[in-house]
Amino acid sequence: MTAQDFVTPAAELVERRVAGRSLEAPFYVSETFFDLDIEAVFARSWIFAATEAEVPEPGDYITVTVGPYSVIVVRDDDEEVRAFHNVCRHRGARILNEASGSVGNITCGYHHWTYGVDGRLLHAASQDAGFDPSCFALRSVHVRAVAGLVFLCLAAQPPDDFDEFAERITPYLAPHRLGQAKVAKQVDLVEDANWKLTMENNRECYHCAGHPELQRCYFPLYNFTEGDVPDALRPTYERFLEADAQARAAYESIGLPYAALEDLVDRPTGFRIEREPLDLAGESFTDDGKAAVGRLLADFPTARLGHLGLHLQPNAWFHCAADHAVTFSVLPLAADRTLVRTTWLVHADAEEGTDYDLDPLTKVWEVTNEQDAVFVARAQLGIGDPGYVPGPYSPTESQVEDFVQWYINRLDAHLEEGR
Repeated sequence: MTAQDFVTPAAELVERRVAGRSLEAPFYVSETFFDLDIEAVFARSWIFAATEAEVPEPGDYITVTVGPYSVIVVRDDDEEVRAFHNVCRHRGARILNEASGSVGNITCGYHHWTYGVDGRLLHAASQDAGFDPSCFALRSVHVRAVAGLVFLCLAAQPPDDFDEFAERITPYLAPHRLGQAKVAKQVDLVEDANWKLTMENNRECYHCAGHPELQRCYFPLYNFTEGDVPDALRPTYERFLEADAQARAAYESIGLPYAALEDLVDRPTGFRIEREPLDLAGESFTDDGKAAVGRLLADFPTARLGHLGLHLQPNAWFHCAADHAVTFSVLPLAADRTLVRTTWLVHADAEEGTDYDLDPLTKVWEVTNEQDAVFVARAQLGIGDPGYVPGPYSPTESQVEDFVQWYINRLDAHLEEGR
């Protein structure tokens, strides 16, 4: 990386991107690109923000930070999930300053303008006779709840493919009843890396030898084909084929969709979803592969259903087993800092200490996340080194290439609008 890299126009760097190779350094280290990522990607895409389980009752809220934006996600009195810019319509003060909570009304602590959980302005003291409260409701943010998952779009006109996306993934997610689940645990981890490195790391298992805990229950064959499987993984691959045949028979017997649906590059809301077996007992993400929760998420006839995996451009991935689900949300904090929020969902009536214990429920992914944080921090340091030159992706990293090309397409479209 040279000083010239930092003054090369973003559009030129986007245009000269070489397919099949990692991005040039400024994409990961430059504040200019960080700002562009917020503007072109996070402020214009549907992003995963939360689960409905995080706002279970009317008045329950969370706040979500996306670059300079702060968004309130709240359940209103009609039990609908709403979203608003966290900005008072008086003089712009930040209204809610906690990460989560519960309110009767939404009151700004500065001059006490008060809003309903539907966003209507209810009270503003000392206004003139012509003041019309209906003109000063909180500014809405587009929000959609799909099978218990909450998505936001900050754009005035969101991408128009979301209905199709929701229609395609809902049959896969609905059997897990995430909308009726509860939060067992949530962990925020700040990684010392650019958000794209976090996402790229998730899109491949080329590095999965660094996850011994995960490898015990998760087949480390992500995106491998028959010809790609190294000799060391051949026994695991044979075991996978047997488990996969058994899993497909089980899915078909109870009507669970499982075939891969993939549209990662060309659509604004790129995604991939597939149901696959797990190793060992084949039930959950635990040391022995057995279910961590005695009460399953739904009325499944067996816990041995592997997992449903979904990942979404630009900022999320999900794993749903029979006994619990895990959601992962990625939010950029700075060019070299990224928030990874992990949430474990269980049946609403499952009791901690009786139906589940937190340590076996969360151990595999907590350890895996910490390992990934080390990997991406090392990548960030290396990419910031003057000796860095973009390198080639292996065949097993094709979904990294898909993510990067999706990202480049979003930047290119945004920059084209400004030309």
